[in-house]
Amino acid sequence: MVVKNFANVISPLMKPFTRFANGMAQKKKVGVLISGTGTNLQALIDHTQDPNESSNAQIVLVISNKPGVEGLKKAEAAGIKTLVISHREFSSREDFDARLTQALEAEGVDLVCLAGFMRILTASFVKHWRGKILNVHPSLLPSFKGANAHEQVLQAGVRVSGCTVHFVEVSISGY
Repeated sequence: MVVKNFANVISPLMKPFTRFANGMAQKKKVGVLISGTGTNLQALIDHTQDPNESSNAQIVLVISNKPGVEGLKKAEAAGIKTLVISHREFSSREDFDARLTQALEAEGVDLVCLAGFMRILTASFVKHWRGKILNVHPSLLPSFKGANAHEQVLQAGVRVSGCTVHFVEVSISGY
């Protein structure tokens, strides 16, 4: 779907959320959480670093829960700070998520983007970042919820596909 004049229409609505310094609008600082190849991350990097896009976002930190993944290499190649926080080093999800929050806050992150992050976040993390966490999912939800969405789409013979970007909220079960 293409929305004509989207930037012109949404810009006045976003003005109350714009941070200013010295009379100039400041870009939102984005932290991206990944677990793998960073395909979605690369699209975000390309958009935010393209001067022709006039993006209001700047990726300041990429965190992976897995060391040595391609996404970290993509971020490093783009000059973006990277960090590995392995979930295996923590005795609980809460401790892992607290460390994520600590790292994100240390960089002054305004918005968290999940781009292929394959961990379930705790309710406390989601509540802390409420209204500031976006998830990129490679299918049109609610169809094809799993990790292999593209393969599921092809196997089902679906003729139209896409992606979903949504705010993350606490589910009824608490996770």
